[in-house]
Amino acid sequence: MHLSTITLASMLLVISPSLLAHLPHHPNGNHNYRQYHSYPDGTYLDERDGWKRVAVSDLPYKYFNATSYSPDVFQLSKSKDIVKGAAVGGVLNEALKGIGKASQVIITWYTGKDLKNPSCWPDGKWAPTDQSFVCALTLEGWEHRPDCFSFLELCNTPKRCIYVRVVDTCAGCQVGSHHVDLTQAGFMQLAPLSVGIMNVDMRIATTPNVNTWDQDLWGPK
Repeated sequence: MHLSTITLASMLLVISPSLLAHLPHHPNGNHNYRQYHSYPDGTYLDERDGWKRVAVSDLPYKYFNATSYSPDVFQLSKSKDIVKGAAVGGVLNEALKGIGKASQVIITWYTGKDLKNPSCWPDGKWAPTDQSFVCALTLEGWEHRPDCFSFLELCNTPKRCIYVRVVDTCAGCQVGSHHVDLTQAGFMQLAPLSVGIMNVDMRIATTPNVNTWDQDLWGPK
């Protein structure tokens, strides 16, 4: 996607990490990874649970957004809180869940020929479709970039979160940026495609159990 520069202004909301460790809710009541999941209402809007506002006049990523869509950005204030054990709040081993510290990233979407030959498979054994839930990450300069085949949780506020698998690199993404290029299906669960580009919160997620693996969504295990 063609990216130009514009100054964005927003407010960062910082949330205590223990809150996002809670079991997320799925719209249809089960683990449907083709749909966004949400965290309980108590996850935010309560100062006693760790929310605070931090004024930000110029976000780190300055890209053009034709719709001027500028949602609040959520991030964790500490890195201590890691989900441990076989089950958390009734979640079974095979269920995907976000763990650890979250950080701000920029997301866009890609389609067409850019879906072909994802770099995490050197032999071109699989390629995603617009309906897959995978992503491509900045090719160069992202220190501690998530590895190929990692699963990520991306949240546009705690009310709209998805899981995606890293399968490719994004040569067109700005060097050094924390940029996650999504398939259309994944992006549409966070915002309309017309938004084009936005800031969201990202954290590492667990890997689904073989019993819940969906090759159409994530590629070969």
